[in-house]
Amino acid sequence: MGIAIGLNSVIVVVQVIGGLLSGSLALLSDSMHNLSDVAALAIALFAIKLARRPASPRYTYGLRRGEVLAALLNGATLLIVVTEITREAILRIIHPQAVQSGTVLIVATIGLIANAVSMLMLREHHADDLNMKSAFLHLLQDTISSAVVILSALLINLPYGRYYDPVASLVVALFVLVSGWKIVRDALRLLMEGTPQGVNPELIQRDIEAAFPIRNIHHLHVWEVGSGGRMLTAHIKMDDQSLSDAEQTLIRLQERLNDNWNISHSTLMPEVCGCKKEGLLPH
Repeated sequence: MGIAIGLNSVIVVVQVIGGLLSGSLALLSDSMHNLSDVAALAIALFAIKLARRPASPRYTYGLRRGEVLAALLNGATLLIVVTEITREAILRIIHPQAVQSGTVLIVATIGLIANAVSMLMLREHHADDLNMKSAFLHLLQDTISSAVVILSALLINLPYGRYYDPVASLVVALFVLVSGWKIVRDALRLLMEGTPQGVNPELIQRDIEAAFPIRNIHHLHVWEVGSGGRMLTAHIKMDDQSLSDAEQTLIRLQERLNDNWNISHSTLMPEVCGCKKEGLLPH
């Protein structure tokens, strides 16, 4: 992460200088995106360190939600970048300007290599972590945008060549918009304690009721404190059995939730008579 921050910081400076010298909006747009990468990586790194702090009486779940807040901030930053890129691109389409393709080509190629290297370094860490995913997507979109800028530089001398640079900026903006919106959507789902992706409470109910000697499972809640940190609470209406047997049933049930549903922390309330309302979800 530190190496990626250093590489992208250097690229921002190079792209700004190259964009100003060449007159390329696509290059300046890419530099803005790279600048957001530096911020995204720095925020992600800070959030990771914050999330490693142990739980305390004040924060009994620890500070893992900090990673979600970091992802939300990074996603919102991407959307802001889209707005500025789009505005400038439309102005350039209305008033096209000459671009020095040689400078653009060299600088964009350097940016492509740096972003590709940074992206490869993070590729193994982004699958189950929304914070790392947001940082990885920043780098992935910048790698793609650098490739688009290179293409626009190669086509600059063709008919209507002056329009390729702002059009390339709009293509970059579209990529940024899609990734930014996905990150914001997923972060908001986590903050609103929505059901984790790929988890269906009804399927959990069927799985548990079929596998264990219980009457039913109800009042079920499942959410994530942070990416990958799934939590569950539920009421379990037990069959007639001894207290020690009921305890062993709950232990095996928790193990199944962890193995089959990747729910690492579950709090289960055993019942004999049950609740007045025993629906899967409380009403």
